[in-house]
Amino acid sequence: MKILGIETSCDETAAAVVQDGTRILSNVVVSQIDIHASFGGVVPEVAARSHIEAILPVIDEAVKPVGWDNIDAIAVTTHPGLIGSLLIGVLTAKTLALTKNKPLYPIDHIEAHVYANFLESDFLTNFSSPPTSPSGLSQATSPSSTSRVGTLSLGQPHRSSSVVNGSEKSVRKSVPEFPLLALVVSGGHTQIVLFRGHGEWEILGQTRDDAVGEAFDKVAKILGLPYPGGPSIAAAAKQGNAEKYQLPKPKLDTPLEFSFSGLKTALLRAVQSECGKDFTFPSSQLAELLSTVQRNDFAASFQKVAIEILVDKIESAFIDYQPKSVVIAGGVAANTELRRQLSERLPIEINYPAPELCTDNAAVVASLGYFVAQNTKPTNPADISVTPTK
Repeated sequence: MKILGIETSCDETAAAVVQDGTRILSNVVVSQIDIHASFGGVVPEVAARSHIEAILPVIDEAVKPVGWDNIDAIAVTTHPGLIGSLLIGVLTAKTLALTKNKPLYPIDHIEAHVYANFLESDFLTNFSSPPTSPSGLSQATSPSSTSRVGTLSLGQPHRSSSVVNGSEKSVRKSVPEFPLLALVVSGGHTQIVLFRGHGEWEILGQTRDDAVGEAFDKVAKILGLPYPGGPSIAAAAKQGNAEKYQLPKPKLDTPLEFSFSGLKTALLRAVQSECGKDFTFPSSQLAELLSTVQRNDFAASFQKVAIEILVDKIESAFIDYQPKSVVIAGGVAANTELRRQLSERLPIEINYPAPELCTDNAAVVASLGYFVAQNTKPTNPADISVTPTK
């Protein structure tokens, strides 16, 4: 069964075709990072307009290797996310379901992230630059093409791979087993979720305020590091002393819940103090007062504590629930410090997605769509709506 997935919950326009929930046949992503970098974060109205320009070319490119006649169903992210962004993907999916006569399945964005751990592929195709015009964008002829089409670049795929019988195959250690414990960590979400089976899951704990990725973005802005904050803080932290600044961990009455706003504020106060300023000094003016050494030390100190908070909670959940598998999902899953601390703390092999499947993409939407379709009737397109928050 071949599922077309469509994902537009935030600032990536993505479409992918996945067979039987595990095998990626195509995976196309247009990222808006360059557009939003100058703002230091995602601007919802800009994101929605960019989705409008990119959505049809992206879907055309994803379907091209398979053909519409071989698409068995469509899965689309309906929640959670930015309402304007979600609407573009959902309206497009509803129109295609009706005009192409395909079953349609609404998908939970957070749940879909976990299904990156069920995927394997021979190649992953990524559009790397946002388009400024939809004209001519679907002229590329190969998933590995390096030609530029309009202003949208179709680059060589990046993947973890090995050679099997003379051909490249993506590496996947094992298929996760149920019950599985998932740590979902991204710019918009921080949750611990227990999956007892496909479609059977329970949120054990989540953030009360900032998601961990959001905290990384805000701290990067304070330190004068580029957006997105996760990769830039991780890079600076490699050159810094993680023990230089002692930052606090929150003490919560609910053991599996998270809070990162206090840590972010503690970092801000420490930077103000280091620069000889009081709490009234604007955070936007601190970066120019920091030396490179100070910036790197702050990045390392913040990253260490933020990751320790995540690992403390998932270790506690592992002890309480004794799952057969532990999976990490979402953009922060690519963080090497997170992987290092987890490997030291948990007595189990951990499932990590390929780095290109950590951030928002439609392959995970299509994968989850397949498993939903096994036990659920398709939804009437007229009955599908978006839910921006969760």
